Amino acid sequence: MNKLKSVCVYCGSNFNGDIQLRTAIKKLAETLVKQEIRLVYGGGSVGVMGVLANDVLELGGLVTGVVPQFLMDKEVGHKALTEMLITENMHQRKQKMADLSDGFVILPGGFGTLEEFFEVLTWLQLGLHNKPIGVLNVGGFYDPLFAQMEMMVQSKFLKPANRDLVFNEADAETLINKMDNFSAIPDEVWFKERNLI
Repeated sequence: MNKLKSVCVYCGSNFNGDIQLRTAIKKLAETLVKQEIRLVYGGGSVGVMGVLANDVLELGGLVTGVVPQFLMDKEVGHKALTEMLITENMHQRKQKMADLSDGFVILPGGFGTLEEFFEVLTWLQLGLHNKPIGVLNVGGFYDPLFAQMEMMVQSKFLKPANRDLVFNEADAETLINKMDNFSAIPDEVWFKERNLI
């Protein structure tokens, strides 16, 4: 994998004010700017999204927002980004964000964050892209999710090699450095034996 030049960050449109999360967002912004990695994100001015975008901009970094028109109409789009791309709908938004990015980072968030995470993870598992995916697991926020993945492995719904395609780190710099050295080797999705009795 070549050096990351742009990273798509999936994160919440809400922010709970948690100090540990605030510190992690700042560290991620510093890491991206120091390594000259452009932030690609959902274009919002609110929640974790807005905090991260503002941090990167304040540090002199580049930020591309991708937002569907209906969210711009609700005035949640950020007004001061390096670049803002407006799409017709959510499907186009997600595709554009993925196309513009060399990798994906997942911060704490809600349904939308999980949906975006599992979509790009499924694409990687199927060999539709070979970009690294990293979870910035702040304060163990995603520990239950990784426990669920382990249950999927134990129950033979998920292969260990595919579970291991995701980086799980609490430190932003460590995560980005691991993603820089990523080489995708997904296993065939389907288990060979069809007898599930």
